[in-house]
Amino acid sequence: MKIVSRNEELLRDALSCIPQPSSRASLASCNKLIRFEDISAAAFKIQCGVQKTPCMYSRLSKQYGMDIYLKKEFLQYTGSVKERGVLYLLMSLPQEQQRKGVIVASDSNFSMAVAYHASELRIPVFVIVPTSTAPARVRTCRDYGAMVISYGATAKDSQLHARRLAQENGYLYLEEEDSAVYLSGLGTVGLEMYEQVPKLDAVIFPAGGHCGLLAGSAAALKHLNPHISVIGVESESFPVLQQSLKAGHPTDDQACSNHHFYGDVSGVCFGSNSLQLTGKLVDKVVAVREEDILISMLRLLEYERATIDAEGAIGLAALVAGKLPELKGKRVAVVICSGNLELHLLQQCIARALTLDNRVCRFSLVISDCPGDMSKLLEILAREEAR
Repeated sequence: MKIVSRNEELLRDALSCIPQPSSRASLASCNKLIRFEDISAAAFKIQCGVQKTPCMYSRLSKQYGMDIYLKKEFLQYTGSVKERGVLYLLMSLPQEQQRKGVIVASDSNFSMAVAYHASELRIPVFVIVPTSTAPARVRTCRDYGAMVISYGATAKDSQLHARRLAQENGYLYLEEEDSAVYLSGLGTVGLEMYEQVPKLDAVIFPAGGHCGLLAGSAAALKHLNPHISVIGVESESFPVLQQSLKAGHPTDDQACSNHHFYGDVSGVCFGSNSLQLTGKLVDKVVAVREEDILISMLRLLEYERATIDAEGAIGLAALVAGKLPELKGKRVAVVICSGNLELHLLQQCIARALTLDNRVCRFSLVISDCPGDMSKLLEILAREEAR
């Protein structure tokens, strides 16, 4: 059955004039029009390989004056929404390429999803990471079934080595991009939310350097209901998506690449497809401070018992910061896309968030070394009912 709508015309307009790269050892050559049928086909094909995660009403709703529903993509096996695009991408590879194998060069959520799903599909998979990569990340990729090789001091060294191995051995070098196949897999999130929450007014997604989820899901949601507001949220520290939309092409802010706290949401990896879809179909892109993201992480830990990283919490941060007052009294879904917060960051993030939320007061002072001065300090603290 052919489904044609005004929004499909928008998608066609968005992608009709995008130049195709001529030489790249990846799936960019597979770019084509992303249609609603593509997203539906992806949903059918990956349904047995990924979780249909819940989109649940949150206790945070009363606090922020709207009906908030949280799409809990951090419950995927690898803790990230990236599994949807990766699984559909791998299942779409020719059998000959599946037999030869694939190779990636990072320790990102994308690479962990490739490691897991390639192993599940019995596709040989190699992950090249810099020698500085956290041992826990290396161990996780190995546990998923990948052959992990530490090489080079920087991410660029690892990427060059991976490309060389791919050329010599016939592996397919994969990097997170905006091929129609990958975007269609990510777009299944929008499809599920539309089914799970009736009468949605708005949906909030993480944006920044990785806007494939935003673009693919917007394609699904705007086809199903053009009146649903689709909103992207990125960091004020590096508003690469807003800058790229203004410039009309992807911009690269080197200052934000590989930012440890922001993880996958920092840097630039979207291409013309994602940018054009975002410009055509996304209603609004807002930026939030790092402090708002930390408070959002605290709220999710306290109210949802969920340990979420910055990428996963950035959507809720827009509500925490009061950036979207027009959503008061509305029915809003927020995508919590990732929960891979490294343990050494967890304690730091919670401690800082508690201070920002005025739950903990940290101070230092100098007192004289006289008898009774310490007692006077304790009396002051007791009088202020400090705990």
